[in-house]
Amino acid sequence: MSQNRDAPAYQEYAANLLARREFRAMSLPERGLLYTLRLEFWVNGPFTCDASVLAKILGFPPAEIASLLPAVLVKPFFEVSEGLITCPELENYHLHLVERKARQSKGGKQGASKTNTKRKQDKNNESGDESSTPPSRTQVPRRAPRRGSVESLVQKSTDQNSKNQLTGVDLSTPTWSDDDNDDAAAVCSASQYAAAKGR
Repeated sequence: MSQNRDAPAYQEYAANLLARREFRAMSLPERGLLYTLRLEFWVNGPFTCDASVLAKILGFPPAEIASLLPAVLVKPFFEVSEGLITCPELENYHLHLVERKARQSKGGKQGASKTNTKRKQDKNNESGDESSTPPSRTQVPRRAPRRGSVESLVQKSTDQNSKNQLTGVDLSTPTWSDDDNDDAAAVCSASQYAAAKGR
C-alpha cells in the first residue's frame, strides 16, 4: 500500500559539498545557517527572504540572521525570486523522487494487471478442461503429512521400549482395527496408556 507521504530525507554527498569553494569560504556560523536553511527548504518548501520573519521561523535573533544571510544566499545553494528563497538542487532532487515513485507505482500496477490476467486465464483453463491437469499442478511437491495424521515422520525411540517394560504393557505394536470408530479394539486402558507415556 502506498504511504502517500513526502520523502523524509535527501541524499547528501559530503565530499561534493566540502569541495565547493563557496562552502569553504563561509564562516562556521554561515555554514550552520546554510544547513539550517537547506533543512527548512526540504521540510517546508520555499521561505521568505525577509530576515526578521526568517529569524522568527528559525528561532534566532533577527540581527544575527540579517548579518549572516547575504553570505549564505549565493548560487549554487539558493536562489531568490519574488521574495522567496528556493534551493534548486533540493527542488530538483525532490522532483526526481516524485517521478521515480510515479514510475514505480505505474510499473507495479502493470505487473499486477499481468499477474491478475494470467490468474484469470489459468482459472478459466481449469474450469474449461477439468479432465487434464495443468502442468504447474504436476510439479508441486507433495507436502509432508501434518502432525497427528496416520503417517508419521517421527521414528520410535529406544526409550519408549524401556517405558513399555516398566508398565508391563507392550505398546510397541499397537493393535487396533482399521475402523476409526471401533474403540473396543484397544489393548490397554487410558490409565495404562498415560502411565506408559509418562504423564
